[in-house]
Amino acid sequence: MTPQTSARVRFDALGIATADLTASLAFYRRLGLEFPEGAEQAPHVEAVVAGGIRLMWDVVPAEEAPSGGGGPQLAFLCDSPAGVDALYAELTEAGYRGTTPPWDAVWGQRYAVVADPDGNGVDLFAPLEAGQGH
Repeated sequence: MTPQTSARVRFDALGIATADLTASLAFYRRLGLEFPEGAEQAPHVEAVVAGGIRLMWDVVPAEEAPSGGGGPQLAFLCDSPAGVDALYAELTEAGYRGTTPPWDAVWGQRYAVVADPDGNGVDLFAPLEAGQGH
């Protein structure tokens, strides 16, 4: 990563795509994570773990879920919504496969996904509004 890139993006979270949010949250509750009341009805759920890293769950319709499970995804916080677009373009122009072009997610983030060389999803995101939390 170049010094210019490191100034505009930082590792922030690990994302999990799930077709069954209720089952996924029940599993992680058994591991000691806490979620707000009614979290199972949300399209996006987060829990902060040791070191301040966030675990995030996003609901993916069963027909869109990868066979064999989606696996966790690394998530990188960009400095702005425009930064998501710019980094997505930079990576895809460098030959990396974009799997989800930038879009405005219902949970208030500009969001995109690029596959790493091994096919693992890497999320790029930024709050849509200045001062908005993750």
